[in-house]
Amino acid sequence: MPDTAGLPTLLQAWRDAKTGDPHARARDIADKLGVPEGALVEARTGEGITRLTTRGEDAIPLLSALTGLGPVMTLTRNQAAVHETTGPMGEVAAHGLMGQVTGDIDLRMFLRHWHVVYAISEEARSGLRHSIQIFDVTGQSVIKIYATDETDMASWRALIEGHRDSSTALTTFSPPVASRPDAPDDEIDANVLRREWLTLQHSHDFHKMLRELGIGRAQALRLAGDDLARRIPVEAVETILRGAADQQIPIMCFVGNPGCIQIFSGPISRIEPMGPWLNVLDPGFNLHLRTDRVATVWMVRKPTEMRGDITSVELYDDGGELVCQFFGARPPGEGERPAWRALVQKIGGAA
Repeated sequence: MPDTAGLPTLLQAWRDAKTGDPHARARDIADKLGVPEGALVEARTGEGITRLTTRGEDAIPLLSALTGLGPVMTLTRNQAAVHETTGPMGEVAAHGLMGQVTGDIDLRMFLRHWHVVYAISEEARSGLRHSIQIFDVTGQSVIKIYATDETDMASWRALIEGHRDSSTALTTFSPPVASRPDAPDDEIDANVLRREWLTLQHSHDFHKMLRELGIGRAQALRLAGDDLARRIPVEAVETILRGAADQQIPIMCFVGNPGCIQIFSGPISRIEPMGPWLNVLDPGFNLHLRTDRVATVWMVRKPTEMRGDITSVELYDDGGELVCQFFGARPPGEGERPAWRALVQKIGGAA
């Protein structure tokens, strides 16, 4: 990652890129330069960018202070999906290095990945845009929180000033560590996997089951059997979303990265494909799904003791990483809506 000597060069490269395309996004410029986005932001510190003192679990007071500032837009992304939700910041809670926000903005936060936080003011097509952006130790974005036209900007600016980092030390980033490969499929006892899968108490127990069995998530889908996980075409995702919109079946959409998972719950209406992107463009919720970066899609059934069958549509990249999940939104304390299950089974079965 850039050292002190390399910062002026990286800063000049940023300026040159913006001169050539004033509306170019920082992430796209960083990709072209072959550096993580966080390193590019660090190089620009002082030019409308303020490094904040909050990191890890120390970021919780900062998020809590946003609750009274009016609507904000939160953006969580990975390589194939971008999830944007607009609304007031709700109740913020933390248990050690695990945090959550509930309400219109629904987040699950893994704070050990929150390496550095910046406040950024920069020109965009819509004018001057203000945000708080969190990056992990590899310089990848964890979450970005944008002020809206209804945000209390006087309080926003006071909040930034109250968390300004006075240190002149550079924030450094580390190369990503390769994920541990799955055990070979022929070393996995599929019968044990099915037995444990079929006796889940709650759908939330699925990740714990995989960890205890030492099985990768995508690997488990391959080995579980068609009655529990069936691969369907990428094109089926648009068909399912359009079906949910037409029938007004409320959905849940999860998009995450190692530091944060962002969740939307509710009905959707406007589905817009644009080139490789499949978009949901609704007031309060936008999803941008890069379909050419989705390698596999699975229709998944999790039978549970507490809520009965839970049906999901799960999207994975070519590295086997989960990039997006869809469920039917469930009323509190109730099971899955039959209309969601019927829609997914009809389209998945036909596919």
